[in-house]
Parts: sequence; structure tokens; C-alpha cells
Amino acid sequence: MVFQNLAHRGASAYLPENTLPSFYRGIELGASGLETDLQKSKDGVIYLFHDDTMGRTSTVKGKTSDYTWEELKKVDVGAWFSPKWKNERIVTFDEFLYHFGGKDLILAIELKAAFTVDEVKRVIAMVNQYNAWENVTLTSFIFENLANARQVDKKIKMGFLMGKIDMEVIDKLKLIGGQQICPDALKLTADDVKLAKQNGLEVRAWDIRDVDVMNQALAMGVDGMTVNFPDKLALALAGKR
Repeated sequence: MVFQNLAHRGASAYLPENTLPSFYRGIELGASGLETDLQKSKDGVIYLFHDDTMGRTSTVKGKTSDYTWEELKKVDVGAWFSPKWKNERIVTFDEFLYHFGGKDLILAIELKAAFTVDEVKRVIAMVNQYNAWENVTLTSFIFENLANARQVDKKIKMGFLMGKIDMEVIDKLKLIGGQQICPDALKLTADDVKLAKQNGLEVRAWDIRDVDVMNQALAMGVDGMTVNFPDKLALALAGKR
């Protein structure tokens, strides 16, 4: 199995997160895949954005669901990071899949908001439209999102984002046929990783804040992680750290 070096919202240490340049840069820096986040506009367009509110990474404020797509597509999501990236725009999920769905990349797609069964059905239909089904893992901190996804598709790969691995969480994930458990790296132990793997689950860590945390997760035997700096993880995997 290929180690999952996933560019977290793209190469977000170096470029504004969840933008096309950030994703392309992540690939250039050696990522084996991309991680991104799905939100819903007021009129139902599924788009890439991490926060539930707009202010941190854009020129507007308010809830992500308060805006129509016509309003969102005019929003600057680059200037907050650097003047160089002024006028960088929000990406729809359809556009993301157009660029990356047909490539040999692992795609970790996080459902950030609560998605109904019908909304999850739309997400999976777009994945299928771009023949990306085999490369996609749907993830969420909201367990009901994963349960809804399993209703829609009996085989799509799913990962549960959570804090600390324990048997209760493992049993819950196995109940819906999930394949991947995604713990907070700062709470992770080697025994946690061993327990998850003994139960047939992949372990992909998040909250990789720096190289030290990255190296600790590697030493624990994780199967992958989301990182803002995929170049540093690629070097570590190549034994050049």
C-alpha cells in the first residue's frame, strides 16, 4: 500500500489553502494525494472551504452557508495569505474533480457540514462522474455523514475523523464498514495504531503541526497523514530527513 502523504488543503504551508495552485503545488512537492473540505452554499452548490465561517481566509464574513454561489465565486480567498495570491477564487467540488479526479492520486474528501443522504448522493455522483471512486475516501468528524454515505454506496471507502482511538470508536466505524480511522496525531500512541490495525483499519493521522509530530507519527507506524508540507514528509519517507 502506498503511504498516504496527503497535501492538507493542498501545500497549505506555502500557498493559500483549498485553492487550485495549492493543490498543484502539493503534487509537485511529492504528495501522493490531496485532502480537502466540502461545504454547501445557500443555493446548494458544493464547494471547497474549511471553516464554517468565512472570515479567516477570505474578504467577507458570516457563515459559509449564508452565501449563494453567485456571491461566493466573487470572494477573494488568496489575499489573506499574501498579496501575491490576491483574487484567488473559491473552487467548486466539480471543478476540483475536473482537475484531479482523473489523476493517480489519493483523494481524502472531508464532509465539513452536516450532509443529508441526498446531499451525500450528489457528492458520490460527482465522484463517479469523474471516475474517481477508487481513489476517494470520504471522511468526516460527523459520524452521521458517514452513515448516510454508507446508505448511498455500500463500498465507497470511508474514514472517521476523531480525537483518540479506542474500541468504542473502532466498533462504531466497523459497524458501517469504514476502512480508515483518522486520529489526532497529538493524542496518538503506538498502541493505538496497533489496536486499529489489529481490527483491520488503516490509520491516517491529522494535526501534524511540525516535523517533530510528523516523525513521531511515522515512528508509530501510521499508514498516512495529512500535512501542510508534503515535501518534508516525502523527504522523510525517502530516508533523507
